[in-house]
Amino acid sequence: MPYVRSLTVTLVTAFGLCLAASPLSGPSPSAGADTRAAAAGAPSAAQWQLPALRLPEAWRITRGEGVLVAVLDTGVNGDHPDLAGSVVAGPDLTGAGRRPGRWGHHGTAMASLIAGHGHTDAAAPPRPRNPPAAAAPPTGPILTSAPPAVASPATAPPSEAAGRAAALGAPARVPHAARGTARLGVIGVAPGARILSVRVTLENDDPLRARPSAGRPDALARGIRYAADHGADVISMSLGGGSGAWNGSPAEKEAVRYALSRGAVLVASSGNDGETTNRKNYPAAYPGVIAVGAVDRRLKVAAFSNRQDYLSVVAPGTGILTADGDRSYVVGDGTSAAAAMVAGIAALVRSAYPGLPPRQVRAAIERGTASPPARRPWSASGADDRDPSYGHGVADALLALREAGRMAGARAGAAPPAPPGRPARADGGTPDSRLPTLLGLLALCLAMGTHVLTRRRSP
Repeated sequence: MPYVRSLTVTLVTAFGLCLAASPLSGPSPSAGADTRAAAAGAPSAAQWQLPALRLPEAWRITRGEGVLVAVLDTGVNGDHPDLAGSVVAGPDLTGAGRRPGRWGHHGTAMASLIAGHGHTDAAAPPRPRNPPAAAAPPTGPILTSAPPAVASPATAPPSEAAGRAAALGAPARVPHAARGTARLGVIGVAPGARILSVRVTLENDDPLRARPSAGRPDALARGIRYAADHGADVISMSLGGGSGAWNGSPAEKEAVRYALSRGAVLVASSGNDGETTNRKNYPAAYPGVIAVGAVDRRLKVAAFSNRQDYLSVVAPGTGILTADGDRSYVVGDGTSAAAAMVAGIAALVRSAYPGLPPRQVRAAIERGTASPPARRPWSASGADDRDPSYGHGVADALLALREAGRMAGARAGAAPPAPPGRPARADGGTPDSRLPTLLGLLALCLAMGTHVLTRRRSP
């Protein structure tokens, strides 16, 4: 029976080759998906937030192209290799001026978590960061991540130092899953997005903070309006009030309303007072703002993360590698990092579904969450399925995009998207519509097998 065996092997082999080349092989991306997002391996452990947020899968849909994210912070260094070509310089609303070494550290870190694209070996190497000066008593909005500690050699492992942070003199090599190539540096949540830098506050360790006249009290409100007027799709604010008595301001509240009316999505950190006062933090507490807390690698809420009934979601916020303002890198904790990542998720949603209004982008992020490992008791109201520690749950970029897709389909009057595991075709078809293709391929493979059998029987 050699012919039968030959026919069987040939058919199996030929069918396998045909199937591998057919539209049926592997999962198909959803409509409009970016197929360049094939992952180049597991992300580096130094950036554990990438798999935790399910970004390699989300990047198959979008990398955030076409979206402008305003970073209202201490300024962003657009010359950092991980942000080169992605930063639009906005105004400095602090009135303090850009003194060397006194601006752009925290802002650059947050921008890298949102839209960092890493860099190649050919890029200029980063410089080690100098130790910061002693922190001054904060006045005005404070930053919701710890200041970096003294510089460490590149060969030393990151360690937790004073302020829950450690500086690194050189970047780690990470697979750039959004492009399928290994690169150096920090990869943000939305590496295809652009950053609009608006300086609204000083670094926490800036000596000018000790002066009563330091900064401008209306800087944040002006920054929100500026971002909304200059095309920001998302506004990221990893900061909060500078004293326990800070209850926000009418100017800021009105600016938030204005930005929402202009179609901007606003994201803010919940604060780092969870172990002490656990006070209400602004701008996170303003209505319409996505308030973000922090979780650790186990996806358990961080002890320092504020717990409030207005919390929207939580995201990674401990041991986070970021770029730094002087072309170096730092590792630190804080709800600042968590908020920046959720701002990146908002950018992904806006890129994939630009027609969704801010309230639906927020709803998609809140509904598209992964359940935390252990729920705390529900708040007294509990009307919107919100927990004061976790909000609606742990942010998940892929689930947020799926929720946004459902909302976009409902707005357009389209049929519901295919359930998970049966993605819709880019041409509008469904997996079932590929049956004729399968039958045709099977017939072709049978013909190939018959041809081989005939040749084997010939003398």
